[in-house]
Amino acid sequence: AVPTINKTIQQTMSDQCEEQEMEAEALEAIFDTAFEIRSSDQPFVWAVKLVPIDCGGDPDEEEVANHVMVNLVATVPLDYPEVSLPKLDLEIIKGLSEDNKQELLQLANEEAEANEGMPAIFAVCEAVRGWLADNNVKGLDDASMHAQMMRKRKEAERQEAQAAQQFESQKKKEVMSQAEKEELEVRKRREEGTPVTESTFAEWWAGFTAEMAQKEADEKAAAAEDTKGDKKSVNAAIQMEERRTGFQIFSDKAGVFNLEKLEAAAEEMENDTSALDPEEIGDVDEVLFDDDEDLDDLDFDSDEDDEDSDD
Repeated sequence: AVPTINKTIQQTMSDQCEEQEMEAEALEAIFDTAFEIRSSDQPFVWAVKLVPIDCGGDPDEEEVANHVMVNLVATVPLDYPEVSLPKLDLEIIKGLSEDNKQELLQLANEEAEANEGMPAIFAVCEAVRGWLADNNVKGLDDASMHAQMMRKRKEAERQEAQAAQQFESQKKKEVMSQAEKEELEVRKRREEGTPVTESTFAEWWAGFTAEMAQKEADEKAAAAEDTKGDKKSVNAAIQMEERRTGFQIFSDKAGVFNLEKLEAAAEEMENDTSALDPEEIGDVDEVLFDDDEDLDDLDFDSDEDDEDSDD
């Protein structure tokens, strides 16, 4: 049984070592040159340089923009992160006093405890960097009485502003809670419905009957309008049928024409090919049909010349 337990412990340690190496790779990808592995043997020792304002690695600009800087040093136990917390320390680079260091170190340990059982170094770095950003002012390392008074006053102002912000946030939550409470009551009333009593039923029945009566009156009014429109259409149709045609009016003035007889007479004349009776024709003046006179001899040009001369 002992070899089995040892094997299990070794496997667990191996898994935790692999998880620690993966966390180190992630921190290096995030912080780049600000991340440093001070010991590559277990227990690992990591250090992260933290500044309030990231200047992209420009040391001159970083020196001008940041009045406070620290190194967060984390010693990683073998059973981190599942069992133990990292051992944290701070190295002051610029602008902080020993009291500031202790305050900031307490904040870092509290953040590590809040992330117990999981990789916590990045969360600790963010908490420390947030504190540095809030206190990025000159003179924090000044131990004189005046500097301490100024720092205390500024800290009081910061706490007051933070309290006001928390109050407003809590107020908004209360307002939202009240709105949610009202919405819940509305939903509850909808689900339960309105209890049916004699008074509620009488009220509903009065409204229902009034609504039905109004609906019936509207339907009758609409039907009456439709009937009125239909009568107008019928009268217009009758008037169109009774209207006289142009032929009828003309026949009244000129006498009635029998179109069938007229058409039959015209057709008979077209089909009649019988020769004419000479006696019916009578005497014909043959001189009119004399062929001796040559029409080609007629001078039509002289007539045209006379017309031109007249012009």
